[in-house]
Amino acid sequence: MADTKRALVTGGSGAIGAAICRQLARDGLAVIVHAHHGVAAAQALVASITAEGGRAHAVVFDITDPAATTAALDLLLADGPIQVLVNNAGIHEDVVFPGMQLAQWQRVLDVSLNGFFHVTQPLTLPMARTRWGRIISITSVAALMGNRGQVNYSAAKGALHAATKSLALELASRGITVNAVAPGIIQSAMSEAAFDATRIAQMVPMQRAGQPEEVADLVSFLASDRAAYISGQIISINGGMA
Repeated sequence: MADTKRALVTGGSGAIGAAICRQLARDGLAVIVHAHHGVAAAQALVASITAEGGRAHAVVFDITDPAATTAALDLLLADGPIQVLVNNAGIHEDVVFPGMQLAQWQRVLDVSLNGFFHVTQPLTLPMARTRWGRIISITSVAALMGNRGQVNYSAAKGALHAATKSLALELASRGITVNAVAPGIIQSAMSEAAFDATRIAQMVPMQRAGQPEEVADLVSFLASDRAAYISGQIISINGGMA
């Protein structure tokens, strides 16, 4: 098992993150479940994965804190490179733009965009030395279509699309692919609070919310050897919304 690849999933305790962690563990990866506030959920997820025969452990740090993130990643890298990174952490602070406070703008960008830098940048060189890697960022349909009340969230996720394309060019010669997955409405406590069945049927041609496992299946493919020639892509999974 010494050659088992390791995967770090930020925000791994949420609905989509947990599904991704479970699937990557089933794929044979040793999964590092990152959490900040959802520590109990992350620990429960790790227990569930290990009970199923998978390999997982939890790490806790704030990805908006560069010093804390560097310290946590240094400890992880002491055991070897992380070759699969899923940047899944993100937050919503939805409000129409004229009423948006500076702190609401900054917090959302801090998690999705600055967090991407804080986590991804230290991992790229160790990953590049192995000449194999997968960097996958979970973004949003809001970055492609826009959404009222989400100027901050759309800006953060849209910036990740641009970063994905540029980073893919930089790392392609090292055998590292860099892609983004842009989900639409995915079943979760958050989506249930925001969208009822009637609204979903109006917005989504398939007339249903997606399942976290469907996103995880796409991430699983992109993290595999089968996706070695796919890089710099923004892949939507949204039931035909765009």
